[in-house]
Amino acid sequence: MVERRVTVGWPEGLHARPASIFVRAAAAAGIPVTIAKADGSPVNAASMLAVLGLGARGGEEVVLAAQDAGAEAALERLAKLVAEGLEELPETV
Repeated sequence: MVERRVTVGWPEGLHARPASIFVRAAAAAGIPVTIAKADGSPVNAASMLAVLGLGARGGEEVVLAAQDAGAEAALERLAKLVAEGLEELPETV
C-alpha cells in the first residue's frame, strides 16, 4: 500500500467544485484510490458523495492511498492537485 499525506490547498476545502475536480482526477487515475482525513476512515476517492462526506477543510491533512501498479505516480499527481488547490485538471491527469 502506497500512501501520501497532503494538506488540502483549497481554502474552502474539498467542497463542491474542488471535490468535483479531485474526484474526476481520482477516477482518471485508472486504479482504486482512497482518501481519508488524518484521523478518519478511508473512502473511495472517485465517489463525489464520499469525498464530500469527509468534510475536509482547507489546511487539514488528508491521506491518499492505493496499492495497484502505478500507485506511486497516481498518488503523486493527486497529492499535487490537492496541495496546490488547482482550479482545473492538469492535462497530465
